[in-house]
Amino acid sequence: MSDLLNSSLKENVLKLAFKISRLDASCARDLKAEFTEIWKDGIQSVEIDFSKVEFIDSSGIGALLSVHKKLDPNQGGVLLLNVQSQVQAVIELLRLHRIFEIRN
Repeated sequence: MSDLLNSSLKENVLKLAFKISRLDASCARDLKAEFTEIWKDGIQSVEIDFSKVEFIDSSGIGALLSVHKKLDPNQGGVLLLNVQSQVQAVIELLRLHRIFEIRN
C-alpha cells in the first residue's frame, strides 16, 4: 500500500487519488516510481483526484507530465479532479490546462 496515492483500474481508466498535500521535489521521484509500478498495458486515460493537494512545484509538474507521456495521444488524456485554486493557478500559469483537463 502506498503512502503517496490510492489507485484503482476500472476498464481502461486508471484512477488515482493523492494522499499527500504537497507535490514537490521531496516526493516526485517516488511518485514517478509508483506510476511506473502501477501502469498496465491498455490504460487509455487517467483521472487524478487532487482534493488533498495544496501545493505543487516544478518537480510535481514533472511527475504529472510523466503520466501524460505514457498515454497514447489518440486515445485519452489526463483528467485532474478537485484541484484547489492555488494548484490550478500554477497549472494554468504553465499553460498545462491545454494538456490536462481540469474538472472541479
